[in-house]
Amino acid sequence: MLDFTARLTTAAYKLTAEDVAGLRAVGFDDTGILQITLIASWFNYINRLADALGVGRPDP
Repeated sequence: MLDFTARLTTAAYKLTAEDVAGLRAVGFDDTGILQITLIASWFNYINRLADALGVGRPDP
């Protein structure tokens, strides 16, 4: 799962059916795969938004 989410984070456009098959091979069903993808994507979105707005950075 962590390999999948790391690849989703760094190069989502490179994900293949084999990546999804790897999740199925360790027991995740379609619902679980969807949840993994949605949660990882949400955190990526929120972190990018926070970085862009400077959330948590001290004022210069």
